[in-house]
Amino acid sequence: MASAAFEEIAETFEFLDDWEDRYRHVIELGKELPRLDDAVKVPATKVEGCASQVWLLPRIEGTGPAARFDFQGESDAMIVQGLIAILHALYSGLSVTEVGVVDAPAELARLGLNEHLSAQRSNGLRAMVERIRKLASEAAAA
Repeated sequence: MASAAFEEIAETFEFLDDWEDRYRHVIELGKELPRLDDAVKVPATKVEGCASQVWLLPRIEGTGPAARFDFQGESDAMIVQGLIAILHALYSGLSVTEVGVVDAPAELARLGLNEHLSAQRSNGLRAMVERIRKLASEAAAA
């Protein structure tokens, strides 16, 4: 159930043989994301469980289960900023109900990230996925 944007990332990863090239690509993806305004970098948007500073700001269009999910995010670590970009490609534009159905670990495994991220980064990635799912679930119930 991956979006076209995520499929494009997956295809690029298949083309890049070397993990260092993939790592650089993740960082480049992160550089393309717009930065958050400092005013929204508050405890309510901060993701706990990440070694780096991470903030996720949901943007929900509509109400109820059919509402469209999007978010902005930022991290103080370049690789994590890239992971936010990958998660944005995975989830952005889905309905809040569809967000809960995405098998993020399976989709991210297609990129080989699980074998190349430190335990702390993997835990942080899981924390970001959990936060995204929680935000979507709350929006679906609203």
